Order: sequence, then C-alpha cells, then structure tokens
Amino acid sequence: MKLRTYLLLANCISIAFIIILLFVFFQYMLVTEKQFLWLGSAAVGAGIVSALLFFLLVRPLEASVSRVREGAARIAEGELTARVADSGLTEYKVLANQFNQMGASLEKSFRQVKAAEQAQRELVANIAHDLRTPLASMQSYAEALEDGVVQDDETFRRYVATIRSETIRLGELIQDVFELSTLDSGVKEHGLAGEGTAASGSRDEDENARTDIEDLLVELLPRFTPQLGAKSLHLRVKSPERAPAVRMTSKHLMRVLQNLIENAIRYSPQGGIIIVEAAEPKNGYVQIAVLDEGAGIPEEEREKIFERFYRMERSRSREAGGSGLGLSIAKLLVEQYGGSIGVDQPSGQGSRFWLRLQSA
Repeated sequence: MKLRTYLLLANCISIAFIIILLFVFFQYMLVTEKQFLWLGSAAVGAGIVSALLFFLLVRPLEASVSRVREGAARIAEGELTARVADSGLTEYKVLANQFNQMGASLEKSFRQVKAAEQAQRELVANIAHDLRTPLASMQSYAEALEDGVVQDDETFRRYVATIRSETIRLGELIQDVFELSTLDSGVKEHGLAGEGTAASGSRDEDENARTDIEDLLVELLPRFTPQLGAKSLHLRVKSPERAPAVRMTSKHLMRVLQNLIENAIRYSPQGGIIIVEAAEPKNGYVQIAVLDEGAGIPEEEREKIFERFYRMERSRSREAGGSGLGLSIAKLLVEQYGGSIGVDQPSGQGSRFWLRLQSA
C-alpha cells in the first residue's frame, strides 16, 4: 500500500467514526435532526479538506522517499557514486545525509577492495618474477654441470658458488615474503593502530619491551664487516653520551636497522661512508638515522620506496640485489610500535633513512 493511500484511508476511517458517533447521538436523542445534519455536513467537509491537505502535503514526502529509493536502486546496480539531495523535511534531510554517508563508505570500501586486489596481483607477479630469476640461473648452471660442459676446477667451483649464492638469495626472498605475510596477518588480527599509538592484543609484552640502542649496535654492526670490507666502506656511529633506549623488542629493532644498513651498503659508492646516529629523546620519542653517500632518492619517490617490491631503477636494483621487501617490513614493524619511518636527502649527496620510536 502506498503512503498516500494509507493516509487517505486513515482519514476516511476517522470521518466515518465521527459520523457513526453522530448517528448514535441522534438515535438516543442527544442531538436534534438539524444539529445532526449540520454536524454531519461539517464532518464530511472537514474530511474533504483534510484529504486535499493530505494529498498536497504528502506529495513532497513521496518525492523525497522516491529519491532515496532511486538512489538505493542505483547503488544496487553498482553505481556507488549515487547520492540524493538533502532538501525537504528535516527528517528527510537526516535520512538523506545518512544515505549519502553510507554511499560514501561503500564507495571507499569498494576502492580499498579494488586497490587490495590490484596490490595482490602485483605482489604475486613480482614474487613470481623474483623467484623465476634465481631459479632460472640455478637451472642453467646445474644443467651445464650435469652435461659435463665444465671441465676445469676453477669454472666448476665458480658455477657451484653461483648456485649457492642464488640459493641463498632465493631463501632470503622466501623468508621476506613469509615475514611480511606474518606481519600483515598480525595487523589485521589485532587491529593495530597507526602512528602515535601502541599496538594492542597479544603484543602487550612487546609494548613493555625496552631496548638499549648502544647495546644493540654493538651486537649488530660486526655482522656487516665482510660487506663493508668488500666495498671498502667506513661505518661510523654517533650517539649521545647517555645512550637512549626505545620501546621496541631488540629482535624487531635489529631487523629494522639491519634492513636500513644493508640498503645503505648496497647503494653506497666504493670507499664511501655510512653513518648510524641516534639522537637525544625529544617529546617522548627517539630518532635513529642511517646516512649513506649513494645517489640519493628523488622526492617524488620517497613515499613509494616503502611499498612492496618497489624499485626506482629495476635494472640497477636487481643488479644490486635485495628482494624489494626490506623497507616494507621495516615500515610495518616500526608502525606496530607507534613509530614512524621515512627518508630524506641531507645536504649534498646520499640518503638519510630515519625512524622515530617511543623512548623508554
């Protein structure tokens, strides 16, 4: 039943009830015949006027409801940009605003789903590409050895060393993908908050963690001696007299700094200098930075490099090595502890990767 018909029917029922009451009063001699006729005529006239007013007043309400119905139909057909005008009665304006908010939320959710699908496709494609490269290299060298192409011991050892290095590279890529997947599932499961807030859920023990930066660097930096020596690089550490501590587990902070230092070594020129510095706590946060003398990162690329598998120059990056996941892992880890991470370019040449963590 339409709204207009419903209201007109209600009006007619009320008029009929009045007339029945008048008839009862007339039967029991409570009103005269003349009074009965006058009151009955007045009731019928009032009913007609009321019906006309109902008809006129209901029309804008019906139009408003029709606009909402049409908007809902457009959204149901997939037109998520559909909106309705918030004009008319106050109640309808509230309804229209809520409808438009719902439409905006649906549109935003749809875009996020599409972006996630696109990111997943790109992730799978990049993983497949990065897995294919070492596998193809290993296969070609293994086939050469199997076919007896290599005769001298030096070439044989070189082929075996290449297979071994590609195996290590493959293992590192798989480990990075696994770690990234683990971090992602942790973010989704526990609903970790963004910058400025600590994680929740089963990470309570991590929130209460305390890591001394100086002690961690003493343990971490000797691991890079072979890589630094291979490129004649010099690594310097700058730290306040009283070394600061941060609210992050040593395991995770070590993983972040390891990724940043490896990145600096990878792109530093031969004989360059790498600086790891920690600043005094400020406003409850400690900043740690890793500086190198590489080619630097253009400003428009500085946000994108924390995306998965993103490479500024694919040919150069693949030659330098790396899975393209290290900075993504570092960003996830830092943000899980309520911190932030970024990159800028100091005066001159090179890059400066920094992270801010809550001081302990």
